[in-house]
Amino acid sequence: MKPALKALVDRVTFLYEDLDLTVVKEWKETHRAKAVGYMPIYVPREIIHAAGMLPVGVMGGGEGLEIIKGDAYFQSYICHIPRSTVELALSGRLDCLDGMLFPSICDVIRNLSGMWNMMFPDRYVRYIDVPQNYDPEVGGSFWRRELAELRADMARIAGREFSDDDLRNSIRVYNENRTALNDLYLARSREPWVYPIAEMYLVVRAGCVLPPEEHTALIREYLQLAQREDDRKDKDHSRVVIVGSFCEQPPVGLLKTLERAGCWIVGDDLVLGLRWLIGDVDPDGDPLVALSSAFLANSTEAASRYEPGDAKGSQLIASVRDNDAEGVIFCAPSFCDPALLDQPMLVTALDRAGIPHTQFKFSEDTGQFAVIREQAGTFSDSIRLWSEV
Repeated sequence: MKPALKALVDRVTFLYEDLDLTVVKEWKETHRAKAVGYMPIYVPREIIHAAGMLPVGVMGGGEGLEIIKGDAYFQSYICHIPRSTVELALSGRLDCLDGMLFPSICDVIRNLSGMWNMMFPDRYVRYIDVPQNYDPEVGGSFWRRELAELRADMARIAGREFSDDDLRNSIRVYNENRTALNDLYLARSREPWVYPIAEMYLVVRAGCVLPPEEHTALIREYLQLAQREDDRKDKDHSRVVIVGSFCEQPPVGLLKTLERAGCWIVGDDLVLGLRWLIGDVDPDGDPLVALSSAFLANSTEAASRYEPGDAKGSQLIASVRDNDAEGVIFCAPSFCDPALLDQPMLVTALDRAGIPHTQFKFSEDTGQFAVIREQAGTFSDSIRLWSEV
């Protein structure tokens, strides 16, 4: 690996492993501003950014955190991420956050927002309740009112009002970030060997703690540097899409294991909150209406998002087709109710479309991947055998 790329990869690796949020503390000190955290999945980060604050994605403790206090707050039969998030908070690692948003993901995260109120009564906490009715006159009106309340809250935390023009500028900034992310995913889909999944994931994940402008520049730099690596060659791998990791994130070692087992991951729902909105948000007119309309009309498919009718699975099948994938791997956290309840409907859609699939479960602190490697390798081999018939 050439020095410039190594330096970039070392940086994003540090950001991933830095549970103390050092870069957030440095940003706050430099800018003399505040930071607001959010759990995975969609929150309107544009509103936080327009208030002059830093949106910070809290993605759990991963495999680098020993859970002690967090296990006392939740049952053993729920997913791992709420326990590790509580551990991060009670150990003081999230003290630099001036508020915390809990998106509408599942009952566990809803309950976690209530626990946060009890654990930290002096800190701002809000549960982001998104619309389930996608009629613009019903769900749209509801969501715009929610966004207006959130805007007032963010102005209060920041200690200053911000204008519609400030919000329109933030919409443009995040439009550029989504475009850069989309370019990165398109590049990996074309040449997955040029952009190893672990590198790409860490570059994307850096957007949870970096300002969006800086993250966009980082993605653009990575795209250029990775192309200059002469020793990255194509291999006889199968092209797959992974789904189910929209909230709790798999360990980086698991992603590496899938690639080593013979799978090019050409589509995924990792760090989905950064890519929730498909396409640009209208930067003109009423910015709250624009954000509301974008959520209703251009949200990505996810287990935590209500979809009426028979639409479930349509975006997954489109992802398989658009990325020239040969199969799907369901990679869901243990005890993730939304992902595991969603899976049978997605399996039905894939079976109807004749798309091969396999499945396994993980925890964010998983350390051994031998069984997963064998399963993924067998799946990759079987795809290649079927495609040759």
